[in-house]
Amino acid sequence: MAETKPVVNVKSTSTSVQPKKSSNIISWIAPVGCVLLGYILWRFALGSPGNFEHPDAAGGFWPKHEGPKFGLARMYEGGIIVPLLIGALLTVLTFIIERLLTVSKAAGKGNIAEFIRKVQYNLANKNVDAALAECDRQKGSVGNVMKAGLRKYKEMMTDAELDTEQKVAAIQKEVEEATALELPMLEKNLVFLSTIASVATLLGLLGTVIGMITSFAALGAEGGGDAARQLSQGISEALYNTALGIGTSAFAIIFYNIFTTKIDSITYGIDESGFTLTQSFASLYK
Repeated sequence: MAETKPVVNVKSTSTSVQPKKSSNIISWIAPVGCVLLGYILWRFALGSPGNFEHPDAAGGFWPKHEGPKFGLARMYEGGIIVPLLIGALLTVLTFIIERLLTVSKAAGKGNIAEFIRKVQYNLANKNVDAALAECDRQKGSVGNVMKAGLRKYKEMMTDAELDTEQKVAAIQKEVEEATALELPMLEKNLVFLSTIASVATLLGLLGTVIGMITSFAALGAEGGGDAARQLSQGISEALYNTALGIGTSAFAIIFYNIFTTKIDSITYGIDESGFTLTQSFASLYK
């Protein structure tokens, strides 16, 4: 006969963990709004008629201004890819600010390792209320998970129906539920930074290739020294796409790595919290 393993049955108990209501409307509005703002900056700021010696009086969606008076005005002649790149840069800045606020709030106050040590000290002295007070002072994701586990911990201390193994399993389940609510908030919207980090470089290269095709087409059609001069100008303008794309990509990669490192430290603290609670209860309330 096949060997059967004993199953730990955990009595259904109420949970103090409540789902967080949060709207992610920024993820829908920000990219579209930033691209529109990028076009406005490209069309009306960089493409202002006063920035060119020979402005296109007809105007329209994409005026054909000529003779830029300074460097930034040359960026306008990089083409229609430029507003997309400006929009990508603005999107990166938007989500950097949003993630800074969220991750800073999730990190809470003080050092996470020191907070866990204080909780361990209070639990070793069987002072759960003092440990809960530490969670209120921490005010971060680690504190929220620890607080949910401590409430269940305190409830299990007076439960006479379950054995120690079942109580530990109940505490662990509470911690896992609290963790499942905290982690999505930490990782939300990071996908935009990672995506733009890859796409911005490709958009920059696309803009450069389009500019090069246009420049070489003009050289083949006209020929002569004047065409060569226009070719060099066209290549210079096209390379603005590459510079803007690489700069945006580098910016996104740097902050993506900063945020993931910070989130990893918070996640480690959450894991350490669950281990602290279960080991403490198992050793003190056998």
